[in-house]
Amino acid sequence: MAAKTGTQRSAKCAEKRIAANEEELRLRVRPGTRQALAELMEWAGIEEQGEALTLMIHHLHGLGRGGALPLLEVPRHEIKISKVVALEFHRKSMLMLQQDPGDEVTLPSI
Repeated sequence: MAAKTGTQRSAKCAEKRIAANEEELRLRVRPGTRQALAELMEWAGIEEQGEALTLMIHHLHGLGRGGALPLLEVPRHEIKISKVVALEFHRKSMLMLQQDPGDEVTLPSI
């Protein structure tokens, strides 16, 4: 029996993928995400990105809705203005109003 050519091996591999109903997913990531994936793969001793992603998806799904949803929440950045910054903003605003009066807000007296 002769060895298969690269084309024959590729065709057989394509047939297997079709039979297994495989679908290719593409993912673009930034350097921080790429680094995180590399570290996860290193920790687990996994060499293939596809294998790592597949395992993560299945393990996350295995946690069920209650376990998985907190891990899928998008982190939100909370903006906190310090007291010092708020006071400086107020001070500069008052200085600007002194230099160019006329835009002041006056509340009606009750």
